[in-house]
Amino acid sequence: MTEIDRFAPVLILLITAGLLLLDDMFLPEKRHLPWLTLLGLLVSAAWTGSLVARDSRGSIYHDMLLLDNYAIFFYFLFPAVAGAVILGAIEFARRMDDRVGEFYALILVVAAGAMMLASANDLIMIFIALETTSISQYALAGFLRDNRSSEAGVKYLLLGAVSTATLLYGMALLFGLTGTTGLPGIAEALTRADSGLRPAYLLAATLIAAGFGFKMVVFPFQMWAPDVYEGAPTPVTAYLSVASKAAGFAIVLRVFFVALAGTLITAEWTQLFAVIAAISMTVGNVLAIQQRNIKRLFGYSSVAQAGYFLVGVTAVSVANGRFTLAASGVLFFIATYAFTNLGAMLAIVAIENAIGSEEIADYSGLAKRSPWLAAVLAFCLISLTGLPPTAGFFAKVYIFYAAVQAKYVWLVVIAVLNTLLAAVYYLNIVRVMYLGEAKAPTGLRAGAAIRFAMTVAALGVLVFGVVPVPLLDAAQKAANVFRF
Repeated sequence: MTEIDRFAPVLILLITAGLLLLDDMFLPEKRHLPWLTLLGLLVSAAWTGSLVARDSRGSIYHDMLLLDNYAIFFYFLFPAVAGAVILGAIEFARRMDDRVGEFYALILVVAAGAMMLASANDLIMIFIALETTSISQYALAGFLRDNRSSEAGVKYLLLGAVSTATLLYGMALLFGLTGTTGLPGIAEALTRADSGLRPAYLLAATLIAAGFGFKMVVFPFQMWAPDVYEGAPTPVTAYLSVASKAAGFAIVLRVFFVALAGTLITAEWTQLFAVIAAISMTVGNVLAIQQRNIKRLFGYSSVAQAGYFLVGVTAVSVANGRFTLAASGVLFFIATYAFTNLGAMLAIVAIENAIGSEEIADYSGLAKRSPWLAAVLAFCLISLTGLPPTAGFFAKVYIFYAAVQAKYVWLVVIAVLNTLLAAVYYLNIVRVMYLGEAKAPTGLRAGAAIRFAMTVAALGVLVFGVVPVPLLDAAQKAANVFRF
């Protein structure tokens, strides 16, 4: 019963998803479904809170999953992200009365799989959790069944299958070399490994990094993001841009800093991450500048943001006594990115619902038609750029400082230059909204639910930009589980 108690936050989401499907099948009234979904998310988060209050941390199912401070950090984050997306998708879901239950159920399954990923401590469980999230995301990307959405779903599925095969090859090779699938067991085997096996271990680590690179949206595994972001329903794009990336980095930290840190191949995969970070930032920002569709722009922006994440990951691997600073900086960046990107994407959802366009040119004069929508989007874009007084500014300061302490000054220089490059396209959207001529004289108004969600997200960006200490403390507690 203790293990079921610790697994309950995930189990609650899966049970709620099942209830949604049954409800959708047998009851003609659909308006209560988003609120039932939100209730499941609230109960899951409340159960996690009770586990913290009861200090019920520990292993689950023979150490295949761990409920530690790191997992708890994401057990709160993923339901919050899913809840915001649900509120932003209510108007969208009303247009699909025959499939609305499936839509909300898939969102819950993605959240449940992401939570399992954050707590996974075994290669087999990592694969199960990864496929739980991935297959549901493929279905969500193609949910509209029109040409654009179907193309997005198929591209996501095919490229995802390739990344899964690559990841499995790496896991199989690592298992063959170490004789175990448990992350602590792999770490122990690596400490005793013969240096003659270094090439084999490097190949395994490279394949695993490539498989996870697809979820993190880093170069050269980013080719799916612009097309899928553009073709998927906009609320789904909002979900993918945050949940998929956060889940990818959550498991990368767990695998590389539990199983592969402080071993004979650490220096090599650290250099690999540093190079990928530099290229991802540059490629993402250069291509984003050329975009005219705002969802494609956010697709390439996501690649650039993943590069900033990897700057922090690189710093963690060579922390030299400053591990908590670097690791907590990465977790702080993940959380603030979730607030920031959700705020921006929910504003884009609301604008698309009102004007029916994704073209940046059609945002001209938006500030005159809807001052609040324009203000929220502009503030979140400023945070994505990394300017004060936003949470994005402090997030970049923390990871850049950690990288400098880790002697990766060249990488920080590239990151700062890319931050200036990103300002070109982020602030161009602000310019269009505030200085452009309005396309129509009528005002725009978003629904109450989406206004609430994006307001909360924007407030999070502001509060954690002015008072970052509470979130940083939570990130530090979560990062402490990885000390080596």
